[in-house]
Amino acid sequence: MDVLVASALVIILFVALASGLWIGMALIAVGLIAMELATPRPVGDSMVLTIWGAQSSWTLTALPLFLWMGEILFRTKLSEDMFKGLAPWMNKLPGRLLHVNVIGSTIFAAVSGSSAATCATIGRIALPELRERGYPESLAVGSLAGAATLGLLIPPSIIMIVYGVAADVSIAKLFVAGIVPGIVLATLFMGYIIVWSLFNKSKIPAADAGMSFAAKVYAARHLIPVVLLIAAVMGSIYTGVATATEAAAIGVLGSLVVAAVEGSLSWKSFTEGIGAACRVYCMIGLILAGAAFLTLAMGFVGLPRHLAEFITAQNLSPFSLVLALTVFYLLLGCFLDGISMVVLTIGVLLPTVQAAGFDLIWFGVFTVLLVELAQITPPVGLNLFVLQGLTKHDLTYVAKTATPMFLMMLLAALLSYFFQDLILWLPNRM
Repeated sequence: MDVLVASALVIILFVALASGLWIGMALIAVGLIAMELATPRPVGDSMVLTIWGAQSSWTLTALPLFLWMGEILFRTKLSEDMFKGLAPWMNKLPGRLLHVNVIGSTIFAAVSGSSAATCATIGRIALPELRERGYPESLAVGSLAGAATLGLLIPPSIIMIVYGVAADVSIAKLFVAGIVPGIVLATLFMGYIIVWSLFNKSKIPAADAGMSFAAKVYAARHLIPVVLLIAAVMGSIYTGVATATEAAAIGVLGSLVVAAVEGSLSWKSFTEGIGAACRVYCMIGLILAGAAFLTLAMGFVGLPRHLAEFITAQNLSPFSLVLALTVFYLLLGCFLDGISMVVLTIGVLLPTVQAAGFDLIWFGVFTVLLVELAQITPPVGLNLFVLQGLTKHDLTYVAKTATPMFLMMLLAALLSYFFQDLILWLPNRM
């Protein structure tokens, strides 16, 4: 009977989401129905206490601060400066300036925390430049679609904060755990570009006039502000000087200084940044509140217990469980955004994951890798939408160009299972 109720609730949830109802409101509505069916407890009291508990976490304070930091930097010349600083160093590498998409996204991801912001910011600068120089459109668009997902993996990451709150694990350790797999994934992207370029030399424009080493170093001065900002945020976390929330405040202060030095800080950009960060946080906060209440309701219905019993009954090996979760998240990614995927599933899956003996820090990074895939899977791939708006290509074309990067990300998820120490080595030494 419990299974039938849970199945009906899942169907109601998908119908509500398909109708266009706000995700957070849909979660709360389904939670209300579940509570009415499953328990005689006062539903109003349970809802108020759960939502208050979900929203009053001190850890969650880092989220709006990192969002604000990203919005401030989004309005600066940071991405343009990164292109100037990186381009001379890529001239002799097979693929040349296509690598700026990957390295620029990696650097901007380390100060924005958002995949969509990384995609939009780097895309506005890099795509017109690459198009003008004659680089293949498909690889320019595809490499940016994949590389921009690093905004979710390389700290500070908004999705890691959401996972850390949902799973009750250290966000600082999650941030540090994302560094090595983020670099590995960026290396895989660059490796693909190199291999493709070696087999398609005629499609890559000739190298620009060479620059002396001293000239390259001088051009790299444009990277100094972002490097200092990354060092301030991640250095304060890794050394234990600051918590993730305090590091977010350092990041906001540093981004304001960068914006002021570059001359892009005005009252208008300041208020626009706060307003945009507040709007995004309110959306995420409502989803988190709804998910917390739905998780409580599903606990009363018995869904987590039944799911855990079902998976346990299959006697899956750890690797088989990882494969099953990969397929599960890939299917969810076709219909839900990353934050919704995490908050809807973590409460249900954690007992099973812990029973299988997986470290929750490792599982957090593994989950983020899978959620990254959702950014470039149609029909609800956020990065695909951003690139569609930037390039005016149709969604099918953009998704097709991103397919090689999608496969690289699947390979990274597989490597993360076989080499878990790559993820856990840094956080274990904090």
